[in-house]
Amino acid sequence: MSAIEFFQNQTLRPIIKMQHTLLIGSFKNYIQIRKIDFSSLTVQKKRSKIGAVYLKDINYKNRILGVIIGHFTMTEFQYYCLNSSELNKRILKIVAQRVQDSFVEDL
Repeated sequence: MSAIEFFQNQTLRPIIKMQHTLLIGSFKNYIQIRKIDFSSLTVQKKRSKIGAVYLKDINYKNRILGVIIGHFTMTEFQYYCLNSSELNKRILKIVAQRVQDSFVEDL
């Protein structure tokens, strides 16, 4: 297991799990503000739309990263700073997957 995978499993996943309710609420708020009608979309299109938000909306991505990074210890933050590009990708991918799995089932 690489150091980044270790950090992902020991630090990122527990924080993301702890913030699950907030992440879901944040996404529900996002689609309400953007007036996105999810009720008319198929499950696959819902998943695709959620994935696109986490790839393309820079402001929203930064907000989500802040929610997660804000829970780092100083040591974790220092490691994050050295590997921020790779870790940002991993954070957003994990969060998008959790939102897709939880949110699509709720609608």
